Amino acid sequence: MTTTTTRSEAQKNSSNYTMPLVFLTTLFFMWGFMTSLNDILIPHLRSAFNLNYTQAMLIQFCFFGAYAIISMPAGKLLDRIGYQKGIVAGLLLAGIGCWLFWPAASALAYPLFLGALFILASGITILQVSANPYVSALGPANTASSRLILSQAFNSFGTTIGPYLGGLVILGAAAKVGADATAEAGSVQLPYLGLGALFIVMAAVFAVIKLPVLDIESTPANPQRHDDGKSAWSFPQLKLGVIAIFVYVGGEVSIGSFLINYLGDAKIAGLGAADAAPYVSYYWGGAMIGRFIGVFTTRKFAPGKVLACHAIAGVALVAISMFTSGSVAMWSILAVGLCNSIMFPTIFSLAVSGLGQHTSQGSGLLCVAIVGGALLPVLQGVIADHVGLQAGFILPILCFLYIMLYGLKFPHEQE
Repeated sequence: MTTTTTRSEAQKNSSNYTMPLVFLTTLFFMWGFMTSLNDILIPHLRSAFNLNYTQAMLIQFCFFGAYAIISMPAGKLLDRIGYQKGIVAGLLLAGIGCWLFWPAASALAYPLFLGALFILASGITILQVSANPYVSALGPANTASSRLILSQAFNSFGTTIGPYLGGLVILGAAAKVGADATAEAGSVQLPYLGLGALFIVMAAVFAVIKLPVLDIESTPANPQRHDDGKSAWSFPQLKLGVIAIFVYVGGEVSIGSFLINYLGDAKIAGLGAADAAPYVSYYWGGAMIGRFIGVFTTRKFAPGKVLACHAIAGVALVAISMFTSGSVAMWSILAVGLCNSIMFPTIFSLAVSGLGQHTSQGSGLLCVAIVGGALLPVLQGVIADHVGLQAGFILPILCFLYIMLYGLKFPHEQE
C-alpha cells in the first residue's frame, strides 16, 4: 500500500512540475540565444570600431563580468523575494539592456555598447541564478543532472540559431552598407529593440503564472528553513565546482568568440564574416545534440564519469585543430561543441547536490564563476595578438583537463 501511494504521489508531482518546467525552459532558450549573439557582435563591432582582438574581447569581458558582480546580490535577492519574482526582475533588466543598444548605436560609442551588454547580462545573470537550481530541484534528486541537461539542451537550441539569425540580420546588413561605420553599428538597433520587447512580454507572463514553491526557497512562503551553522563553502563539491564552471565557461566562450575570425584565416577556411557565421551554429548545435543525448547517458552512467569522457574528447579535438590546417582544423574545432554539451548542467548539478538550504548561495557562487567567460577570452585575445589564433587554443585544453579531474572526483550527485 505504501509503495503504491508513493508511486502515485511521484506521478502526481511529475505532472504538477511539467508546465513549470516548460515555462522555465523558455528562459534557457532566451539566454542561450542572447549569449551566442556575442559571437556575431565581436567581428561586427571589431570592424565598425577598428578594434584589435584584445579590445574586441571586451564584449565578452563586460557580458560575463556581470556574473561576477551580480550573482551574489542576485542570490540574496532570491532569498528576499523568491525565485519567481527574481525571474521577472531578470527579464525586465535584460529587456532594458537590449533597448540601450539603440542610443549606443546612434552615438557610435563602443563604451555605450559595452554598458548596454553589461545591463543585459545582469538580467540574464539573475535568470541563471534563479532557473538553474530551480530546475534541479523540480523533481527527484537522482535525476537532477538529466533534468537540467534537458533544459540546457533548449539553451543550446538558442545558441544554435542565434549565430545563424544574427549572421543574416546583423552581418548581412553590415555587408550591404560597406565601410560606413555609422550604418554598420546601426544594423544592431532593430534586432535588439525587438529582443527587448520580447523580454518585457516574457516578464509579464512570468508575473502572472503560478510556479510551485520548492524546499530550496528561503522566502517567507517557506518559513520551515533553519540555520545549520554551515555555509555553501563548506561543501567540497561546490568549492571545486566553482573552479570547474569558471574554466568550462571560459573555454567554451573563448572558442566561440574566435570562430568567425578563425574560419576567416586563409590557412583554415578563408571565409568572410557573413559566410563564416552559419558555421558557428554547428559549434553550438553540437552542444544541443549532445545535451539531448546526455539526458539518457547521465541516467545510465555516473554523471561525473560522462563529464570526464567529454572533457578528454574536447582536449583531443582542440589539439587536432591546433596542429592541422584546412578542413580538418575547421571541423575538429567545430566538433568541440559536442563535447561541451553536458558540461555546464552536469557540473552545476554535481556542485549544488546535497547543499539543501544553501542551494541559493551555492547557485550564486557558481554563477559568479561564469566570469570565466569574461576573463579567459581576453587572455586568449592577448595570446592571439602576440602569437597567433591557433596557439591561443592551448587555453581551452587546460580548461578541459581540469574538468576531467572534477568529473572523476565527483562521479555522482551528493545526497
